[in-house]
Amino acid sequence: MSIRRLLTQGLIVCCLLLSSVPAHAQSSDDQAQTLLQALADSSYADKAGAINDIAKSGDDRARGWLDAFANGKLSRIEKSGQFVIVLENRGRNWTVADALTGEPIGEVSRRDLDSIRINNSLRRDLDGILAVIDLTVKDPARRLTAARALRGSIDDTMAERIGDLLKDEDDSRVRDALKEAIAIHQVQLGDVSAVSALSGSLNSEARSALTAATRSDDPELAAAAKDALKKIRQKLKWNHAAETLYFGLSLGSVLVLAAIGLAITFGVMGVINMAHGELIMLGAYTTWGMQQLLPGQPGLALILAIPAGFLVSALAGIAIERSVIQFLKGRPLETLLATFGISLILQQLVRTVISPLNRTVITPDWMSGSVMINEALSLTLNRLYVIGFALVVFAGLMLIMRKTRLGLEVRAVTQNRAMARAMGIKATRVDILTFALGSGVAGLAGVALSQITNVGPNLGQNYIIDSFMVVVFGGVGNLWGTLVAGLSLGTINQLLEPWAGAVLAKIVVLVFIILFIQKRPRGLFPQKGRAAEG
Repeated sequence: MSIRRLLTQGLIVCCLLLSSVPAHAQSSDDQAQTLLQALADSSYADKAGAINDIAKSGDDRARGWLDAFANGKLSRIEKSGQFVIVLENRGRNWTVADALTGEPIGEVSRRDLDSIRINNSLRRDLDGILAVIDLTVKDPARRLTAARALRGSIDDTMAERIGDLLKDEDDSRVRDALKEAIAIHQVQLGDVSAVSALSGSLNSEARSALTAATRSDDPELAAAAKDALKKIRQKLKWNHAAETLYFGLSLGSVLVLAAIGLAITFGVMGVINMAHGELIMLGAYTTWGMQQLLPGQPGLALILAIPAGFLVSALAGIAIERSVIQFLKGRPLETLLATFGISLILQQLVRTVISPLNRTVITPDWMSGSVMINEALSLTLNRLYVIGFALVVFAGLMLIMRKTRLGLEVRAVTQNRAMARAMGIKATRVDILTFALGSGVAGLAGVALSQITNVGPNLGQNYIIDSFMVVVFGGVGNLWGTLVAGLSLGTINQLLEPWAGAVLAKIVVLVFIILFIQKRPRGLFPQKGRAAEG
C-alpha cells in the first residue's frame, strides 16, 4: 500500500471516527443528494473526500450508499438525475430502488443508468471504512463481524481509535476481536509484547502475522512467534480431533438408525434380512417424493416425510414378511438368499419407476449452515439434527419396548418363543408387528440419510454390512448394545480414515469385530433367553 493511500485512508477513518455528528442523525434529502452528487461527479483522486463527507455525515443511509458504491451498484438515472441502487442487474432492464427512500422503482433500461465508477484502490479503502462504521452500530453481531473483518487490515490511526472504542465496548466477543486486531497490527510492527495476545488465536491473519514474525531479524520476536505458533498448532490439532469426533458421532448415529430396526427383527425372528438396506432406501425416496408433492416447502416436506417414510417402509416390510419370510422360518441361509433377491428386485424397481440416477433432497433453511464453536471448529447443523433425531428414535423405541404391551410381547418371544406361545401370546402377530416396526425404523434412517447424502438405488447397500456389524458387535436384539456399538464403530471408522483411507479403515474395523467376536460371541450386551441359546 502506497504512502499516499495510507494517508488518505487514515484521514478518512480519522474524520469518520472523530466526527461529532450523532450516529443516527438523518441528513435531509437535499443534503443527501448533494453528497451523492459530489461522489458521482468527482474524479478518482477527489472521490476519497466525497467518501469522507458521506461517512461522517451521520446519515443512517450512508452505510448502504457506500456499500452499494463499493459493489458497483450505485447509479444515477441520466435524464432525471435520481440516484438509485441496483437490486438486480440481469438482462437489458435492471431492477432498481431509490437511493434516498429505499423504495423499489421497478425496472429501468441499463442504457438509461449512469453507473458511479470505482477503482480497486477506493474499493480497498472502503472495506476498512465500512468495517469501522459497523463498529458503532447497536447490533453486537454486526459489530463482531466488523471487528473480525479488521484483523490484518488496520493502520496506526485506526489502531489508536479502536483502542478508544474498546473502552465503551460492552460485548466480550467484540472486545476480544478488536484486541486481536490491534495485536496483529503491533506484531506486524515488531512489538514482542503483542505476541502473547495471539498465542491462542485460531485466526488465519494472526497465524500469518506470527509466521512473518518468525523470519524477523529480531531474535526475541522470532523466538516468541515460534512459541506462539507451536501453541496454536497444538490447539488446532485438538479442534481437528473434536471435529473428527463429531463426524464420527454423526456417522455412528446413522449406523444406529440403520441397525436398530435390524436388531429388533434379528433378535425376535432370527431373520437375516438382506433387504433391510432397501427399506432404508425407500424411506429416503419417500422424503424426495414428499418434496416433489410440496415444491418450495422443503421443511414441511421433511417433517411430513418422517411418518410417511415410516409407513412406506413398514408396509413394505409387512409385504416381505407375509410373502416370503413366514415360509422360511428356521432356515436362516435360505432367508438370507431370499431377502438378497428381494433387495435386487427393489433396487431394479426403483431404477425402472423413478430413475437410476441419484436424486438430491433439498435441505431446509433451518437445517443448513453450521454452529461455529470457534474459528477452527464448526458443527454442521444437518448432522447435528441427525444425531438428535437418532437419539429421539432410540428413546421412542425404548419406551415402546419397556412401556407397551407390544414391547412386553416382543421381549417374551425374543427370550423364549415356545413359552410365550404357551402363555397365550400370538407369536405370528408379534412377528408381523415386529418386522413392521423394524422396517419402519429403517425408513426413518432413510429420511435422516437423505439430509446428508444423495438419494439413489444403491443407498441402502452402503449401510447394510455396517448395520450387521453393529448388531453383532452390540449384541443381537439389545437396543443399548446397538446404540453403543453404532456410535463406537462410527467414531472408530472416522478416526481411522485420515491415515488409513476409507477402504482400509473399514477392513480394520471388520478385523477388529471378528477378533472381538472370537472372545465375546454374544457381543457387548448379550441377550438372555432364546436369543442367547441360539
